[in-house]
Amino acid sequence: MPRRDMLLAALVASLWGFNFVVIAWGMSGIPPLLFVAIRFSVVAAVALVIPRPQTGWKVVVGVGLFMCLGQFGLLYTSMALGLQPGLAALLLQAQVVFTIVIAAVALRERPTAMQVTGVVLGCLGLAIVALGRGGEAPAVAVLLALAAALSWGIGNVISRQAGDVRGVGRGGALSLTVWSALVVPIPAIALSLVIEGPAAVGAGLASFGWTATLSTLYTAVLCTVVGYAIFNGLLARNPSAAVVPWVLLAPVVAMASAAALLGQVPTPAETLGGAILVVGVLVTGIRRRRVRAPRPARRPRRREVSAAVGG
Repeated sequence: MPRRDMLLAALVASLWGFNFVVIAWGMSGIPPLLFVAIRFSVVAAVALVIPRPQTGWKVVVGVGLFMCLGQFGLLYTSMALGLQPGLAALLLQAQVVFTIVIAAVALRERPTAMQVTGVVLGCLGLAIVALGRGGEAPAVAVLLALAAALSWGIGNVISRQAGDVRGVGRGGALSLTVWSALVVPIPAIALSLVIEGPAAVGAGLASFGWTATLSTLYTAVLCTVVGYAIFNGLLARNPSAAVVPWVLLAPVVAMASAAALLGQVPTPAETLGGAILVVGVLVTGIRRRRVRAPRPARRPRRREVSAAVGG
């Protein structure tokens, strides 16, 4: 991958990693489900200038419900309950493990030996994180973050089952992301009213200041629209195996920025478990190359023999 593309990949991973700290800043005093509704209302507005993805509405709705509403509704709620941004970013990487398992069941995709090894390592890492979590990481918040990763994995399988969205790398995946955001605002507001209550929603809207506005713009515009546009361009120019591993920088950036700006230093067990989880995710992407047998030398024809000997 060219150096320019490597820098762009690192930029996207940094945007996505710092996103977790920005969410924690902006969500202060704002109910999490209401915050999700506002974020995806901004993303959905971009659908006015981006063509609809050439796939069925069933896929758009499925991706919107699981990859957008389910993932971020559960993630934001877990962070509102006290889950640290760095640990949240790390636990979301479990989506790779969930995606492989769900695809094996739903799509009959037989996992490779390396993928099975990666799943085992990922589960081991998650177990270490869960058992060694710090006192500021409630068990319910950890479970909600894992549920967010599971929802993301289901969304991945829905997208995978639908096949390739035409134009991936040239706006196809970005258009699916933007148009699936149309599914989020109304259900998110309805859930916010039911779960968080009308009083909390009213108070959240009243206290929606500059910090929440800047956080929303960062997550909606920089992370979703700009981030995916750059990432899809990288996938269009380079092999996916060279691009996707850069995403693993996101939890590293999230944990480093949370430690530097919020004073949230992970416990040794969280660091160890997170490292094992990241290794497991890397292992799932390793593919064994098939060694092709060399072709037998082609025997020259008679005319070629005669020419060779000058006949």
